[in-house]
Amino acid sequence: MLEYSVLSNENIKQILKPYGIKNFNTVKKLSGGSENTNYLITTKNNRYVLCLFEHKSLSHAHNLTKLLSHLKIHNFKTTETFPATNGEILTTWNKKPILIKHFIEGKIKNNLPNHLIELVGKALGKLHQIPPPSYLPKIIDYGQEHFGLVNQYAKESPFEYWIKDIKKYINPYLKKNLPKALIHSDLYCDNVIISQDKQDVTIIDFEEAAYYFRVFDLGMAIIGSCSEKKLLSKEKIKSLLHGYSKVITLMPEEKRSLQAFTVYAGAAMSFWRHKNFNYIYPNMGMKNHYKALQTLADDAKSNSNLFID
Repeated sequence: MLEYSVLSNENIKQILKPYGIKNFNTVKKLSGGSENTNYLITTKNNRYVLCLFEHKSLSHAHNLTKLLSHLKIHNFKTTETFPATNGEILTTWNKKPILIKHFIEGKIKNNLPNHLIELVGKALGKLHQIPPPSYLPKIIDYGQEHFGLVNQYAKESPFEYWIKDIKKYINPYLKKNLPKALIHSDLYCDNVIISQDKQDVTIIDFEEAAYYFRVFDLGMAIIGSCSEKKLLSKEKIKSLLHGYSKVITLMPEEKRSLQAFTVYAGAAMSFWRHKNFNYIYPNMGMKNHYKALQTLADDAKSNSNLFID
């Protein structure tokens, strides 16, 4: 079962000491995050997020801090780190990487209205224009290169047959010479902070960033933010693409491939949930958590009308 660290006030006091944060008023464990434990730390004058990487290596965490700095240099609004007093960004606790981030004021909503989805699309377009640093991975941790793992833990299961069919369906599109970019690859509603006036958005949590097909990122954003009543919404997809088009004009071949990459994104996240909650961290309460994303992937695959202007 997937386990997260439980930090006492004394633990947090020790963790914050290298950052010069000596006194805090309140501590609140934050929900969300599949790979991290996060605490909101409130002091007299500031609020911070203490992020403890449960399963990522120190090297991976270091690359994340470099990426956040890279995004800041290119004026992309996202999480900003708070350094230790010696200038280091990362520390460790129980051999796990620790990152302190400035808290971003705002809210997270599971169902974004169309005008905010349009802003998400515009922000995604800006992200894809930023030069990709060389240390970004070239494949996705839960991408099609790993789908074969299902054969090891769920051989001849309905899910294995389904994921094989999906891979066969998307394979021709992977061979196309489509543009790649710095992508977020995990753009769900819970990775979007909405400003207090509901007129701006901030994309956060770049742990899964990669150098990969930009149309995959659009597909992931569709799966993660453009559903309604358990199925995809054409109007929300239209809003996302309209915002994106204000920054980037998709190539004709990308437009023709968007449906397949949306199917791919839904299948990739369904695979991640199936693998983790049925095999790596078995959890009876979450074992069927993958099915909602499987439904969205099937909806995208069977409904080409969703992607027609």
